[in-house]
Amino acid sequence: MRIQLLALLFLAYTPSYTQSASKTPNIVLIFLDDVGNGDLSSTGALSYSTPVIDQLASEGLRFTNYLAVQAVCSASRAGLLTGCYPNRIGFSGALGPNSKVGIHADEMTMGELVRQKGYMTAIVGKWHLGDAHQFLPLQNGFDEYFGIPYSNDMWPVDYDGNPATADSRKAKYPPLYIYDGNEKSIPIRTLDDQAKLTSLYTERAVSFINRNSGKPFFLYLAHSMAHVPINASERFKGKSKQGLYGDVMMEIDWSVNEITKALRANNLEKNTLIIFTSDNGPWLNYGNHAGSTGGLREGKGTSYEGGQRVPCILYWKGRIGAGKISNSLVSSIDIFPTVAALLGAPLPSKKIDGISLLPIINGDYTAQPRKEFYYYYRRNNLEAVRQGDWKLVLPHPTRTYLKYPVGKDGYPGEVDENFPGEMALYDLRRDPGERYDVQSEFPEIMKNLQALAEKAREDLGDELLSKPGNNRRPSGQLE
Repeated sequence: MRIQLLALLFLAYTPSYTQSASKTPNIVLIFLDDVGNGDLSSTGALSYSTPVIDQLASEGLRFTNYLAVQAVCSASRAGLLTGCYPNRIGFSGALGPNSKVGIHADEMTMGELVRQKGYMTAIVGKWHLGDAHQFLPLQNGFDEYFGIPYSNDMWPVDYDGNPATADSRKAKYPPLYIYDGNEKSIPIRTLDDQAKLTSLYTERAVSFINRNSGKPFFLYLAHSMAHVPINASERFKGKSKQGLYGDVMMEIDWSVNEITKALRANNLEKNTLIIFTSDNGPWLNYGNHAGSTGGLREGKGTSYEGGQRVPCILYWKGRIGAGKISNSLVSSIDIFPTVAALLGAPLPSKKIDGISLLPIINGDYTAQPRKEFYYYYRRNNLEAVRQGDWKLVLPHPTRTYLKYPVGKDGYPGEVDENFPGEMALYDLRRDPGERYDVQSEFPEIMKNLQALAEKAREDLGDELLSKPGNNRRPSGQLE
């Protein structure tokens, strides 16, 4: 009788625990820097392998048509963490040290979103939404912060690793530090110090998982690599046949393995959604220290597909089926409302632009929640619009990497920052490399996409046509 009673109590307890866990999945968001669509061995990388990341894809969901919201650091991160087009909330470009602007206190970050449901929150790695005290993570939704406040090339060190001379543009930068909370903690003075970043970030991320295994948590692991200057720890240096870039990618793969091991060790794998992606495409003029777009046009700093189409993998053991692929149009701004939908967390009262991907997560891998996308860049230039598989590139000055030889071993090659990009219509289903302009063949599609461009300009503006937009909000201003 006693055994039967214990069995009944166990059965009564188990559904309650399972239901509670399903409503509070942990979120681990792994965000790489300047890693392109062809930089994983599962997407075509050569001379090195990323087996752990590949396994996430083979046992989870891979998006083939995922767009970073902009092809530059700060803007991309602002969009990811708020679910907004960056220009809606006053963000553009890459903020430098001592910036007078940053994330506005009234904008809800993903940290603040999940805190509504009682989550512990941490960012480990690169922040880049303002380095003044009021803009730092602890003031914007995160319980813990361990990382650098902006890009790892914003330091007073030249390309050769020596201290910048007075005539170098890098001499204006202050010393670079890893912050722990709101305080500077570990100086990053040399390329050997840069080699420690991936390991340091990984150790802190694993520590956060271990310390919070009994409560729901959100971990945002924003690696500095593979943004130049790249470097790898001694355990990976020289391990790749591709050189240092391959070593860096192999160490990132190791880092992902450490995260998944920590989740398994804490019996959290079935209650954790891992999101793996990148902020934008590769910085191609760095040559052998840059990644691959996998054949897409141009790279970082452009609105062509090589600048914004990057890998994205979702892994959730037991919830997302193995080996699933979605070819639907999705963007980094869609992660914010997706997390809100999973948790049942209220969205901000202010307009956001992301669209929940919950139908896809729930098993409809052909669902198309997003129908349209706006490609903005620079201060507020509308450079292209997309509807389904059709992309209309608008006339705009653009970066091109194609006119000059690339750099080597950490030194950049030249780029043309004001190449005249011409109007063109591309059918991305047949032509993802954006090589064949078909506007003369599809006048009705042209008409529809030009109307979509006008809709974008009314909403968010267009600096190229001196249109301010009706629904933009200011960034935060230094007090």
